Amino acid sequence: MRILLAPMEGLLDHILRDMLTRVGGIDLCVTEFVRVSGSLLPNRCFQRIAPELLTQSHTPAGVPVRVQLLGSDPVCLAENAAKLAELNPCGIDLNFGCPAKTVNRHKGGAILLREPELIHEIVGAVRAAVPAHLPVTAKMRLGYEDTGNALACAAAIEAAGAAELVVHARTKVDGYKPPAYWEWIATIREHIAIPVIANGEIWTVEDFQRCRAISGCDDFMLGRGIVANPGLALQIRGAQAPSWLEMLPLLALFWEKVQDTVQPKHRAGRIKQWLNYLRRHYPEAEAAYIELRQISNPDDFATQFFAGQYLVRNELSAGINL
Repeated sequence: MRILLAPMEGLLDHILRDMLTRVGGIDLCVTEFVRVSGSLLPNRCFQRIAPELLTQSHTPAGVPVRVQLLGSDPVCLAENAAKLAELNPCGIDLNFGCPAKTVNRHKGGAILLREPELIHEIVGAVRAAVPAHLPVTAKMRLGYEDTGNALACAAAIEAAGAAELVVHARTKVDGYKPPAYWEWIATIREHIAIPVIANGEIWTVEDFQRCRAISGCDDFMLGRGIVANPGLALQIRGAQAPSWLEMLPLLALFWEKVQDTVQPKHRAGRIKQWLNYLRRHYPEAEAAYIELRQISNPDDFATQFFAGQYLVRNELSAGINL
């Protein structure tokens, strides 16, 4: 069994990938998308989204990272994939699932699920443009408005040479509303031969067990569930998740990384965003979030947050690779 960390635009960036892979249990990460829209991107555009490219495409904890591309022009995507390949990523993933209106309006992400032939052309062009040893993979939803093209899109991705396929078990119109239709993943698995990775609405070990039973998958991708419970991958593997006290030094490290790389006006929002997810799993995070959510000035935020009991650096994180 493999557990992958999902790409989530605006949430799961390189800082959070770093934190979550330090906790453990994750086998592979996929970055947020690099938008390709008509020009050959400079290396810095790939490295901004995936700074792991500067460290042999692995997080500080040693977890490999695939870089995801988003676009609709097969030629332009292929040219950029070839350039990206020169930076030695662990793989190249193609986005056919983003539900964002602005992305879809510019013919990117889930809207391409209306056009299986174009998806085939994109995957085939990228596959042909990069070295044979480099995996080309894809992530899709079940469709745009409905599931009418789900099997055709999955078949197109396979036929064009993708090594494996992540299926988020909802349509674009479904967004992130529960439930996830894991039975559709099972149907797709029956129709294609490449590995299929299940994604969507896995928040707990019990969710994972149901998803595995219904989808029949061996591999799984976690997104919001592992942001809310950083120990979820460990729990799925039968290990212990970190306690809140063990999480505190990791939150302190997260804040340090945010200060190093995020514009001042956005810094407080980044840690409050994570606390907002963590409060689903940790009651202490709920208390911290309520106390701190009104603070927007980074200096005030740091003073308040670090002066309290929340982020005292100590030896409590012995199980986390800091």
